[in-house]
Amino acid sequence: MGRYAVVKTGGKQYRVAEGELVDVERLGGDVGATVTLDEVLLVSGDGHDEARVGTPLVEQAQVTAEIVEQGLDKKIIVFKKKRRKGYARKQGHRQMHTTLRIVEIQA
Repeated sequence: MGRYAVVKTGGKQYRVAEGELVDVERLGGDVGATVTLDEVLLVSGDGHDEARVGTPLVEQAQVTAEIVEQGLDKKIIVFKKKRRKGYARKQGHRQMHTTLRIVEIQA
């Protein structure tokens, strides 16, 4: 297994490895732009290195990624109803997301 890291973005944590594609909450930027993820919680090295765990963040660690796509997820339906009260509401939602290609993990 190669080098990987756990990063936090959009209020969620993702395990990422170099060369991998990952969908995250929407990040600003155009397709082809480079983004830097600074909130790195864990970095694991190649081979027999021990993992470096942050308290809460790993010092001087960052993950560089390239924006591959800006898009929308599948539509979900939000339906609320109160029985016997004549209350029903239907609403749809499509969450915006960004697809990233992990270029480099620096630790």
